[in-house]
Amino acid sequence: MFDYMDCELKLSESVFRQLNTAIAVSQMSSGQCRLAPLIQVIQDCSHLYHYTVKLMFKLHSCLPADTLQGHRDRFHEQFHSLRNFFRRASDMLYFKRLIQIPRLPEGPPNFLRASALAEHIKPVVVIPEEAPEDEEPENLIEISTGPPAAEPAVVADLFDQTFGPPNGSLKDDRDLQIAALKREVEMLRAELEKIRTEAQRYITQLKGQVNTLEAELEEQRKQKQKALVDNEQLRHELAQLRAAQLEGERNQGLREEAEKKASATETRYTKLKEQHSRLIATHAELLRKNADTAKQLTEKQQHQEEVARVKEQLAFQMQQAKRESEVKLEEQSDQLEKLRRELEAKAGELACVREELSRTEQSGSALSSRLDALSAEKEALRSTVQQREAELQAAQGRVQEKEAALSQEQQRHAQERDELQGRLAHKESQEQGLQQRLLDEQFAVLRRTAAEAERILQDAVGKLDDPLHLRCTSSPDYLVSRAQAALDTVGALETGHAQYLTSRSDASALVAALTQFSHLVADTIINGSATAHLAPTDPADRLMDACRECGARALALMGQLQEQQAVQQAQPGLVRSPLQGILQLAQELKPKSLDVRQEELGAMVDKEMAATSSAIEEAVRRIEDMMNQARHASSGVKLEVNERILNSCTDLMKAIRLLVTTSTSLQKEIVESGRGAATQQEFYAKNSRWTEGLISASKAVGWGATQLVESADRVVLHTGKYEELIVCSHEIAASTAQLVAASKVKANKDSRHLSRLQECSRTVNAMAASVVASTKSGQEQIEDRDTMDFSGMSLIKLKKQEMETQVRVLELEKTLEEERVRLGELRKQHYELAVAVGTPGEGGPGQPGAAPHSGASRKPPLAQKPSVVPRQDQLDKKDGVCPAQLVNS
Repeated sequence: MFDYMDCELKLSESVFRQLNTAIAVSQMSSGQCRLAPLIQVIQDCSHLYHYTVKLMFKLHSCLPADTLQGHRDRFHEQFHSLRNFFRRASDMLYFKRLIQIPRLPEGPPNFLRASALAEHIKPVVVIPEEAPEDEEPENLIEISTGPPAAEPAVVADLFDQTFGPPNGSLKDDRDLQIAALKREVEMLRAELEKIRTEAQRYITQLKGQVNTLEAELEEQRKQKQKALVDNEQLRHELAQLRAAQLEGERNQGLREEAEKKASATETRYTKLKEQHSRLIATHAELLRKNADTAKQLTEKQQHQEEVARVKEQLAFQMQQAKRESEVKLEEQSDQLEKLRRELEAKAGELACVREELSRTEQSGSALSSRLDALSAEKEALRSTVQQREAELQAAQGRVQEKEAALSQEQQRHAQERDELQGRLAHKESQEQGLQQRLLDEQFAVLRRTAAEAERILQDAVGKLDDPLHLRCTSSPDYLVSRAQAALDTVGALETGHAQYLTSRSDASALVAALTQFSHLVADTIINGSATAHLAPTDPADRLMDACRECGARALALMGQLQEQQAVQQAQPGLVRSPLQGILQLAQELKPKSLDVRQEELGAMVDKEMAATSSAIEEAVRRIEDMMNQARHASSGVKLEVNERILNSCTDLMKAIRLLVTTSTSLQKEIVESGRGAATQQEFYAKNSRWTEGLISASKAVGWGATQLVESADRVVLHTGKYEELIVCSHEIAASTAQLVAASKVKANKDSRHLSRLQECSRTVNAMAASVVASTKSGQEQIEDRDTMDFSGMSLIKLKKQEMETQVRVLELEKTLEEERVRLGELRKQHYELAVAVGTPGEGGPGQPGAAPHSGASRKPPLAQKPSVVPRQDQLDKKDGVCPAQLVNS
């Protein structure tokens, strides 16, 4: 219909393009020839528009609105094109006298609102009826003297034309009146024709209005009928709305709060994502800066060593110059002392001579004889003294010269010493600046590392209250490993902190320990919170409190390491006590599945495998008994369905028995190849986790076989449901997959038994699928399906049945949603019980081989590993199958 409408609109556009839109064109014959086909186009478009609107409302009542978005867009384009076409055609005089063009509403109908259909008015095109050609116009003015006067006038005219007027006179007054009356009659006839034309046009318009009003009346009748139906529907909806209004008012606050939390969570997730990217970039930049700082530190150390060597050389040269100057000064002092001693000796000799001279003068005349000799000797001594004085003066001059040279040398050495001391002081100041810069850079690296570690710890602490983190879970074993690793880093952090306090020029050990400490503590906090999600209430609360205390102390330590004054007071050992608390709680939460002594694990494995085999044999025997009973108790279609189901169950049991046998052979091969000189019990004790997984898988297979037989028995006796067989088939497929996975962990990939085990697993899956298929086909074959015949129902009854069916659909959807939520809670509780207990609550090692009709059998729990609880939409996609999870030791 849309394509038909597009073709009609394209034809109208092509016609208008060939015409001039002036009014005179539509009155010309050539223009009217081109416009004539558009009359049929207008009629077709009006009907197409009406049926398209009704069809669109019908589609919107059956399909989602998003699916019909393209149809709505195309209809809106056609609506505007059709409205412009009708408006343009109605302005032309040619169409005004031939057809009455309907007017479309200003906007297209709102298909998203079902009540808008009642507002739709069908466009009606009215073509006026043509007046019959044989009708004669009625004479509105009756002239009684016209016909008798006409004949004489004609005769008179002929007579006058033949013989001329009598006596040559002109026409009389009566002839003039007759001529005037004839002209008036002609004028009145023309007026009459005009009035008849106007009356005919008015009649046509009135007929068109009558048709329009009749169409509107028919539409109003339809709307009235629809309003009655809508009134009944609205009454029912009003009752539902009144019932749901109270529930809606109660849920309104919860929805608004949930929307706020969702928006806040989304915003926080975006911020955390951006912060994580910034943290990665900052971490990379810090690593680059750490490398550059280490390189600069190496260069500075080399430069410092060179400065120390220069300093030692200058000190050695200065000491050598000091020693040389001291030696020279000592030599000059010795020479001066020697000269002084000689001068003192000479002075003593002179004193002695003077004393002798005095004694000689005192002796008197006795010595006068010797006076001359003594005088001569005196002169000689005087000359000697003068000579000695001259020598003394020369020696004193030399001493002064030596002293001057010594003073100059001392001044030169003092200048050199001052210059060397200035250079040494400059080098020492440079060294101190470099040392301070090195200390600042080391502390900056430490501060940035502490800030990064603080952000990591804040992110981990924020996960404790993050609602999105509630779905994350972990195992106590993994938490023990993380907590132990974090405790080991506390000692390294204390050692690095002590080394940094001893020598603040090297913070590499503290930075490395701090990085590892922050990551491991954050990992411990996150895994502690994830483990608490599956723990009982009291241990979970204590574990969360311990995680918060650990995070608070770690953040306080990071804050102290970022302040230069508080680094001295930082105590990394304070984080050890909450980490030890987390470790202790994790050890308390570890599965208690090791209550059995490890030396008994080997015997338990063999016992469980034997019990599983015996349970499968018992299941095969029971199926054969049920088949024999079904052949005697039923016939026809029921016998055929029961035989097909029991045969598929028998094939499945045979495939499981072959898989268990192959798994036993592979298990023996694994033990023989892996135990070495140890015994079989020692091998099982050493690999206790793997052994427990194997035992759990074996129990699950036996339990599934027992449940399948009981379900088949109830189906054959018509006391059970076919869905039970389908669920049991899925459970057996999952249990065999668990057994294959447990056997595959320790097996050699080139093992022949492993390839056979995988083939047997595929065969079991195929047989389980065959059981499901035969069950579904049998269910469809037995169940009666009524034909849906609604031909005899009225509109009101159809609407009522439709509403009741919608109510039933909503009830079933609500029930389905509740059952899915219940299934998720059951799986979650099963997972928690498996973590807390680790062994089945009712079955011992021989549970699969128990009595077949035991109604209290339970599925054994599976070994656990850190995982995330599956989302609800993932749970919905599985037909009651709980996937097996193993821990590979």
